[in-house]
Amino acid sequence: MTVPSLPIIDRIDLLWWVALLTQALAIPGTVLPVAPGLTLLPIGALVWCWAVGWAAGWPVLLLAVVLLVLGWGAEALGLLLGPARLQATRWSYVGAGLGLVVGLLGLLPALPVGGPLLGALVGPLLGASLGELLTAPPSLGPPGLGRLRRSLLVGLAVVAGMLVSRVAQLLLALVGVVGFVLLTAGPFATRLSG
Repeated sequence: MTVPSLPIIDRIDLLWWVALLTQALAIPGTVLPVAPGLTLLPIGALVWCWAVGWAAGWPVLLLAVVLLVLGWGAEALGLLLGPARLQATRWSYVGAGLGLVVGLLGLLPALPVGGPLLGALVGPLLGASLGELLTAPPSLGPPGLGRLRRSLLVGLAVVAGMLVSRVAQLLLALVGVVGFVLLTAGPFATRLSG
């Protein structure tokens, strides 16, 4: 009675799995603000190019780079269009960035629960609102409820833009992983069967 031998995974098969895992990590990376998101797509594609050579790997790399550039565009549009429509000051963006850091580090005393994910939403809202409130142009009138309302709207616009850009990047990461599998499944599947 002989025991069937298991197939030995060679270098290309192993690197395919490494490239797939690297690209799959882009999916949660697009949701978590401090994790690398779409940047992992070209890194995984470069691993694949290294495994199979430029001639066979360039379509995967091209797809990953295009999705990365689209993700950068989604981030820029999401962060700029909402507050720009409200004619927010640049300090609202600075406040949102600082609020994001404070929220991610868990330094918001009013947030005993929720951790960094909730802080990533509340921090930019508070930071953008405070930045806008403190630096609003005098043409908006004296400090009061009107200016406070406007600063809260700017903060909400910043958070809404962040959420929209994160959803767009999540979808792009999914397209990248599925595209990688579809573009490489043929060569990989033939290697497994052969």
